[in-house]
Amino acid sequence: MKKYLVLLTVAVMLAACGGASKVAKEARKTFDGNWTLTSITYPNNPGNFNVTLFNEASASCFENSTWDFVSNNNRGTYTVSGVGCDGDTNYFIWSIDEENTPAGVYDFLLKPTNDSYKSTTGNQGFRLNLKSLTDTNMVWEQTVSLDGSPFTIRMNFSK
Repeated sequence: MKKYLVLLTVAVMLAACGGASKVAKEARKTFDGNWTLTSITYPNNPGNFNVTLFNEASASCFENSTWDFVSNNNRGTYTVSGVGCDGDTNYFIWSIDEENTPAGVYDFLLKPTNDSYKSTTGNQGFRLNLKSLTDTNMVWEQTVSLDGSPFTIRMNFSK
């Protein structure tokens, strides 16, 4: 009887842990493929802003940039475009933080790398909120501080 109770407890614990992972796995599969960052907006903040994204380039260089996500190894690339932008291919490792997935809140983690997928920033990266994800659209938000107040950067992607 004691063995069955222990086995039942272990089975319940495994089932409870597996739920969030399944949701995150489905989200990772949806990321797979080529995306275009179609627009960058600043909700509730009218005006023009000089924003540098991912310590890489201006927001205007990122508009219409192409992104490729590979879910089986959580690697990817993006290429910025626009006048005065380098146009080089940039490499990154990405993941979905599963901590809040049961509540439907996803954090997307992006870490810049070199072409061998070795970190170029030590152990640092970027945390973004994955606001929505469908088969054809994706929205990321990053909240930073501007003059001591929250400032939201919204990135809209299409597939």
